[in-house]
Amino acid sequence: MARRQLPTAQEAMRILGEKRTRPQRRPPPPLGRSLTATLRVLDAKFGQGSGALIARWREVVGVEIAKRTEPVKLTKGRNGGPSSLEIRVAGPSAAIIQHQAHEILARVNLFLGAEAVQKLRIVQGPLQRPSAPMQTRTRRPPLDAAQEADLAHDLAAAPEGPLKAALLALGRGVLRQR
Repeated sequence: MARRQLPTAQEAMRILGEKRTRPQRRPPPPLGRSLTATLRVLDAKFGQGSGALIARWREVVGVEIAKRTEPVKLTKGRNGGPSSLEIRVAGPSAAIIQHQAHEILARVNLFLGAEAVQKLRIVQGPLQRPSAPMQTRTRRPPLDAAQEADLAHDLAAAPEGPLKAALLALGRGVLRQR
């Protein structure tokens, strides 16, 4: 076999200058990323999805069951398989909830539509309830001069320091509640 000669540097530059190269094709971006916003709008407009189930959980399953449970996620079945609802149950209530699984499934399917959920998956763990709105504490009026003088007289024998300051604060709190 005859050995092939490589082009010189000038010939290589001429060859590369004549040839047009195409940029490498990029794959399209994942479809789920661009569809998420559209699906949220359509779900709000036409359907009740898992967001509606979470928002109305207490109405759907009842007050007693809602105290012990919260929905975690709704999983659609693949290829027509059964869909499942995962709920979190607080501690030892799982056995009670397990016995009420058929009732919970019936109520959820009544809300979401017939045969929307076929399986119920129970996971034990602490409930993550939304925090209650902060309650503002009302300040009680300060003690009048006579009460303050009586308190100071009662604690006159106590030695100065953090113990006396704590006892003064405790005394003021008790007298304000009266």
